[in-house]
Amino acid sequence: MSTTQSERLRGLLEPLVSARDLDLEEVEVTPAGRRRVLRVVVDSDDGVQLDTCAELSRDISQTLDDTDAMGQTPYVLEVTSPGAERPLTEPRHYRRATGRLMRARLTDGGELVARIITVDDEGLDLEIPGVKGRKPTARRLAFEEISKARVEIEFNRKPVEKAVGEGDESKEEA
Repeated sequence: MSTTQSERLRGLLEPLVSARDLDLEEVEVTPAGRRRVLRVVVDSDDGVQLDTCAELSRDISQTLDDTDAMGQTPYVLEVTSPGAERPLTEPRHYRRATGRLMRARLTDGGELVARIITVDDEGLDLEIPGVKGRKPTARRLAFEEISKARVEIEFNRKPVEKAVGEGDESKEEA
């Protein structure tokens, strides 16, 4: 797909995605036999519901039918969310993964598996799990120190604990 087609599709689809308070993460056209697959990946801070994807798919399909953005070659439209093991490439991705475990390849060549505790404009505060009964350790990591990162799937994920004083005010009244 040419850059101009990619830019044109992104420009065409961005308003439709934004109207539903979603972020347009990716627009990808790939060949699939005699047709192509147009994959549109969307996300939000609250995740993406299946019904929202279906509604957005109908809007995108109508918009593409009304334009010549995809040309005359048949295509299949796929509107989806990033998935469980999504790559973390933007600060908003890390923010949305707060409380989750991530695997990162660092710019110095090292690798790190840690839980994202907080995220700000400069980087992340992490908790590195303890090994063989040792306590977890804290680490600060700037975005510039990360060359590649993705969320790790956890089958026995513990719920994120609230900070002291946060949340349940009823305890103060008791």
